[in-house]
Amino acid sequence: MSQKEQIKAYKGPAGGWGALKAVTKSWWGSENAVKNIRTMLKTNQNGGFDCPGCAWGESPESGKVNFCENGAKAVNWEATKRLVDPEFFSHHSVTSMLKQTDYWLEYQGRITHPMRYDAKTDHYVPINWEDAFELIALHLNQLESPHQAEFYTSGRASNEAAFLYQLFVRAFGTNNFPDCSNMCHEASAIGMKDTIGVGKGTVIFDDFEKADAIFVIGQNPGTNHPRMLEPLREAVKRGAQVICINPLKERGLERFQNPQLPVEMLSNGSAPTNTAYIRPSLGGDMAVFRGIAKFLLQWEREAIATNGKAVFDREFLSEHTTGVDEYLAEVDATTWEHITEQSGLELSEIEMVASMYRRAERVITCWAMGLTQHRHSVPTIKEVANVQMLRGNVGKPGAGLSPVRGHSNVQGDRTMGIDEKPSDMLLDSIERRFNFEVPRGVGHNTVQAIKAMEELQSKVFIGLGGNFAQATPDTERTHKAMKNCDLTVHISTKLNRSHLVTGKDALILPCLGRTEVDTQANGPQGVTVEDTFSMVHISYGQLKPRSESLRSEPAIIAGIANATLGTHPIDWNWAIEDYDRIRDLIADTIPGFTNFNEKLKNPGGFHLVNPAAQRTWNTPSGKAQFGASPLPKQLISEAILEKGEKPDLILQTMRSHDQYNTTLYGLNDRYRGVFGMREVLFINEADIRKLGFEPGDKVDMVSMWEDGIERKVSGFTLVAYDVPAGQAAAYYPETNPLVPLDSYGDRTFTPTSKFIAIKLEKSTSDEISLVTSE
Repeated sequence: MSQKEQIKAYKGPAGGWGALKAVTKSWWGSENAVKNIRTMLKTNQNGGFDCPGCAWGESPESGKVNFCENGAKAVNWEATKRLVDPEFFSHHSVTSMLKQTDYWLEYQGRITHPMRYDAKTDHYVPINWEDAFELIALHLNQLESPHQAEFYTSGRASNEAAFLYQLFVRAFGTNNFPDCSNMCHEASAIGMKDTIGVGKGTVIFDDFEKADAIFVIGQNPGTNHPRMLEPLREAVKRGAQVICINPLKERGLERFQNPQLPVEMLSNGSAPTNTAYIRPSLGGDMAVFRGIAKFLLQWEREAIATNGKAVFDREFLSEHTTGVDEYLAEVDATTWEHITEQSGLELSEIEMVASMYRRAERVITCWAMGLTQHRHSVPTIKEVANVQMLRGNVGKPGAGLSPVRGHSNVQGDRTMGIDEKPSDMLLDSIERRFNFEVPRGVGHNTVQAIKAMEELQSKVFIGLGGNFAQATPDTERTHKAMKNCDLTVHISTKLNRSHLVTGKDALILPCLGRTEVDTQANGPQGVTVEDTFSMVHISYGQLKPRSESLRSEPAIIAGIANATLGTHPIDWNWAIEDYDRIRDLIADTIPGFTNFNEKLKNPGGFHLVNPAAQRTWNTPSGKAQFGASPLPKQLISEAILEKGEKPDLILQTMRSHDQYNTTLYGLNDRYRGVFGMREVLFINEADIRKLGFEPGDKVDMVSMWEDGIERKVSGFTLVAYDVPAGQAAAYYPETNPLVPLDSYGDRTFTPTSKFIAIKLEKSTSDEISLVTSE
């Protein structure tokens, strides 16, 4: 494929014919097309299964077809007919597979049997389930301390699996729960708990129909949660303001063509998904909202002076908040020069969106990792909450805070207790119900787990889903740390690079996917998930399992727990005979789940009540608390600046449109006009020439960090793109090697993947990218 064919502008809207073509391709590519078409019609339906992709919620009045393009890709990717069986492993050594791309690895299909790594032959070989469980128990029970084990969780795990997992791990004796939340929305949870007393969004799906304005900040719904596009375009259609704040122009935030509207498809029409689009500097979102607050304060004072209509919701501020005076003093102290310099925006742009916010009676603010993967992400989230509280936009219909979670059930896993910093309330509840002394100390998050493995303090790694080796920062350092382990275990559906970064002993335990029928002793079972709006609903797999040797995630966890702990603190085998039993245990332990099984009989499940949405504030003061944080003096590390070096660019990592987390469905990024390749760097054309290059040149990227370690990725093609000056963007996991392990958010330990200072060099790589066709 020539470079001209690989890079070509896409002029269509989000969705539409392009989405239908992509869905059709994924169906046929699964080699299981007929069955998968029938299965897709059960996606996100009562009696069907919850999409294994994103965590976006369902409309209570959803139609017959309730899946998006990337949901279809997720289902067909999981429900492939291709198999990775013992014969496959006999033909492919670990060393040979390490030379393949991440796409090639997952494309091979579903893992069919439990496998153990044989270091002598460099091949995985079959092992039976009971021997695998006994091997894990042997390693765990010979540790000097339970804290020498790391128990990772991916957002894909069901509530039932997550609850059993955390119960087992705490009965084993540790709170070491590094999980995918550490790498994405940790700042949302911390900032919102500090401010409104709860770390979850306060809005439900119906609120989007009532909002006068919706802010979409630092997120790309067209790729990451496409079902969000319809509420956005409907909001624009009925006259609401949709304000997009994102450095990159994303097609889904511009126009959307609904594939379920025949007239629109036949006429090739589309509708806008925004009424305003501003593009701040990377890391400049806090400054944007500080500017909005400063305009609101100015207008409030003018209203007081002229007896005009109040801008602030004074009744809400008086009755429900504390700290507003201190916050407004901080707003006063922030100069406009600082705001405009750090935001990268003209003052007129900030005034425009501030005016839109002021005119709206009901405002929803939505955000994703564009806000949470920075050093100052917690103050940024607080600033968004501060602005919302100034006009009472928390705890009323059509308004609120809405962090848009990524992976399906990542929020539910945290609800179930997957948390390295558990609350005393959770631990007390576990102790009361299960009658054992739980560990009380803070466990390891993801960054701390990597360091513990690196320093030989942790010797066993168990991963419940995910692709830890590729999802984490500082790739070379992370891989070396994992190889230090005595045992690495991965509970997975498909082959990925983490399976090839082995400890001295290593296991792959293949599990059922969410699309597959889960049959236990008492018959077919359903599992539950929680979406981004705190709706809990049940999911039933539809397809025959791809192998008779597969086990469910709850059954695998129960098998490990039984081998390690026997029947302490429960009879694990009894629990998995019928998942209603697990849900009864959850009901006894987790707030909001009383009568869990009964509530699931309601169509669409049930809503976990959010105290802040009802204006009940679980904070030390009993009120919503303003956070008075100064803007950062500068966004680039002082240690880097002290060296006298200036970065060429600030890089953000991101997904392509053929990608979900580290899962690569293909090698195209349709909306950004890139086809058949992933090693690309999106950069402003003027910056390309300013730095002495031409579009299409190959470059190496070198990360700038204070520890002096060289972090470089090589052979990236420069793509001239509409990126603000001084910024650049590229895909992960290819650019994760550039993210220093010690560059993380204050209080969050979340890698700063949206703000990486880099230098560009003419490429020295002679390697040819592996592009494997289907």
